Amino acid sequence: MPACVVMSDNTDLLVNYFTMSYLSGKNILLGITGSIAAYKSAELVRHLREAGASVRVVMTAGAAEFITPLTLQALSGHPVSSDLLDPAAEAAMGHIELARWADAVLVAPATANFIARRVHGRGDDLLTAVCLACEAPQAVAPAMNQSMWEDPATTHNVATLQERGIRVIGPAVGSQACGDSGPGRLLEPEVLVRHLENLFTTGILAGCRVLVTAGPTREPLDPVRYLGNRSSGKMGFAVAAAAVEAGAEVTLIAGPVALSTPQRVKRIDVVTAREMQVAVLDGVKGTDIFIAAAAVADYRPRDVSGCKLKKSAGKLTLELERNPDILAMVAGREKAPFTVGFAAETESVELNAQQKLQAKSIDMIAANQVGENLGFEADDNALQVFWDGGSVQLERARKTRLARQLVELVAERYHHKHDNDTVIKLHAKDPA
Repeated sequence: MPACVVMSDNTDLLVNYFTMSYLSGKNILLGITGSIAAYKSAELVRHLREAGASVRVVMTAGAAEFITPLTLQALSGHPVSSDLLDPAAEAAMGHIELARWADAVLVAPATANFIARRVHGRGDDLLTAVCLACEAPQAVAPAMNQSMWEDPATTHNVATLQERGIRVIGPAVGSQACGDSGPGRLLEPEVLVRHLENLFTTGILAGCRVLVTAGPTREPLDPVRYLGNRSSGKMGFAVAAAAVEAGAEVTLIAGPVALSTPQRVKRIDVVTAREMQVAVLDGVKGTDIFIAAAAVADYRPRDVSGCKLKKSAGKLTLELERNPDILAMVAGREKAPFTVGFAAETESVELNAQQKLQAKSIDMIAANQVGENLGFEADDNALQVFWDGGSVQLERARKTRLARQLVELVAERYHHKHDNDTVIKLHAKDPA
């Protein structure tokens, strides 16, 4: 729906939409190298922040000759980094801190020298060291004289970066500061932002409908009190956002949490396990993938008081009854979707996860150890993911990054199962 409609003097209709950016909530590390095009970096930082991203800037010594760190610090809201061994950084390892922080790295402008050093694995300044240490998606936006861009060495280096999975964005063709005209101009900031969004839009679940549950449930004791758990919903919400980035149509069924709805996600709020059951069984119809990240209460009070329970001199005894097993109900459907469960464990993580995988007849389970600043209420997590005949360890990372890794794995296994089912059906029709 348009936010505003403005008629210009030329009677052109200008419609301004509130666009939903895939960069919202992402941590973008912007590297700036020594090119005259560095002046565009200030505008790039502004556009990235307007798209909802958090931005940190790493500058080379050459970049600081063209634009001041103070300018970029003011625009990004973070100190600008330039020293490889920074005594103010944790254990003086600033490159590792930044590499872990980033959801993506964009070097813009990227000079021919930087591209060559990146190809050869140099790590003797902060920016190249961060790039070597970072496992997140990376992109470079070249900016150089047209002759430098067309030099065979640069052509070879750019092709090498692309072969290694580093996105090369641009360059544009046009007039250059040296007076030449041709390829080598840095793309405009708004164009760079659109390209950067594509780093997060994989399309691996394009056309799929995904249903995700997240957060705790609350089982009332009386109008004031309830039984609940410590789930914050952060992992489930991150999974929903990652599924949207993968191209899926996503519905999120959320227990009571204090989180904003991920963009492009349809959200249904519930409170109790039985409310979640109703919402899931209604929403799962026609769903391709069901990811049960919610921490659903196993039990609920048998009797709920209509008035606040008062203190008494003796003990208070509560009689509990089992809540529905939503995950098993979905997995047991005649036409069940690809079903992914979660298991939060305090001990014997692998054993308990494997037992749950078999007992509930689900396709995949993601298990994690809770406690020690992992799992509930934490921003970081680590997962052991199991399926019939396989497993993988997803190392400790922020839940947003972990969710993208998990969704990639879910997509891989989903398509593997789907392709196998298709082959089986074809053989059944034509056994010869």
